[in-house]
Amino acid sequence: MSLKIRFSIPPLRGKGGCSPETNETLYMYKGFCITLLLTGFLLIPSINYAQEPDPEIRAEESAEVSLEDYTDEFQENFFEALKQKGIENYDRAINLFLECKRLDADNRVIDHELAKVYLKDKQFPLAEDYAIIALNADPENLWYLKTLVDIVQVQSGSFNSVLANIPYENPKLKENLALIYYRSGNYEAARNVLKEVRKSPFSEDLSLKVNDSLAKQEAERKTVSFSTTSNSEQEGSMMSYKMRIEGLFATDSTVFLLQVSEEALEAYPAQPYFYYANGYALNQKGKYREAIVILEAGLDYMLGDISLENKFYTALSDAYKAMNNSVKANMYLRKIKPGF
Repeated sequence: MSLKIRFSIPPLRGKGGCSPETNETLYMYKGFCITLLLTGFLLIPSINYAQEPDPEIRAEESAEVSLEDYTDEFQENFFEALKQKGIENYDRAINLFLECKRLDADNRVIDHELAKVYLKDKQFPLAEDYAIIALNADPENLWYLKTLVDIVQVQSGSFNSVLANIPYENPKLKENLALIYYRSGNYEAARNVLKEVRKSPFSEDLSLKVNDSLAKQEAERKTVSFSTTSNSEQEGSMMSYKMRIEGLFATDSTVFLLQVSEEALEAYPAQPYFYYANGYALNQKGKYREAIVILEAGLDYMLGDISLENKFYTALSDAYKAMNNSVKANMYLRKIKPGF
């Protein structure tokens, strides 16, 4: 029997098609489909070619199932779902992704997309469930893990709450988690995860960067603590805010981080660190427009702190990406200076 399979990935489209935010998903999905084609498992039950196909497979062959129609239907639903997600029509996107799920129940790309769209729709328990399913199917996928971390953080929870439901013993998963924490500026959490990671060039390099960032934070604390100015009492209060905020970063307490950073900004409106903390918290709460306003205002007060400046650019890139503005997101990504 010969099976004719026609599967094409539509070109990435601009206005009127898929939003720029979906590019990463499209390339991930395209690579996934090519892998399936090469291994002979595209949307059909797995067949052990060393053995005679079982009766169910022979029955499908005799029924002359049209795989061509099946993949066309899947593609139409998938790309329309991405388009609907891009224009924030989340209910429609969810229904289309669920239809894709019906057509291919084990497709981890669809599980990940459902996790992201449920997150945008603020249906956090469902988002967490699908994120866990996707991560269990592909434990070493950085983006699947990042989505789960985002979902847990937006609920102001601890990542420890999901450890029992994911393959946390996977070494690569731990490396990815440490990297995610480092990129978000949560250095203490990154260091704690790295303590559990096997020694490798990657872990050693990331440990150096984490320790360097923590050392710079400590130097900043000492600089403020030993400053001898006429308003030393005021600076002491400012340092107190910084220490409280750093503690909240370490515990992923988004609600309290938002509250304390707002208080700090009212008291010290010229301190860029408080702008970053407030913008970061707004990002975690999904208030991307407000986050952009705060973060871009805070950049006006930056004076040579490259590490903190990189955090601003990362947070701004994340906010613009969440708003489907890939031009601005990439612009800020290009501003990040490596090695800091």
